[in-house]
Amino acid sequence: MYQWYENHLGMTRENGFVTFQWRDAANPEQEGLTTWAIFKKDSNYFDPSRAGAMINYRVDNLDELLEALRAAGVQIDPKREEYDFGRFAWIFDPEGNKIELWEPR
Repeated sequence: MYQWYENHLGMTRENGFVTFQWRDAANPEQEGLTTWAIFKKDSNYFDPSRAGAMINYRVDNLDELLEALRAAGVQIDPKREEYDFGRFAWIFDPEGNKIELWEPR
């Protein structure tokens, strides 16, 4: 079944990640990448949220967005991560679900 997705939707799967590339509609020369990360059932990556999944939003300016969210009273996780491919931060929705913010490099 996965082979169908790979052949027809251009997705690839490696090490628990499913990825597909796309182009920006306003600037077709600009490529983007979307990743679905599959975690083991006993993963603590979503903690303290009790949800079994998490949305990841791609953002242009992580620091500016976090400051605006803080000013609006949004709960922000103090943890930050930085990699060659971008920076990450997390916030919580009103129900306590963790949301990931990613500023790509």
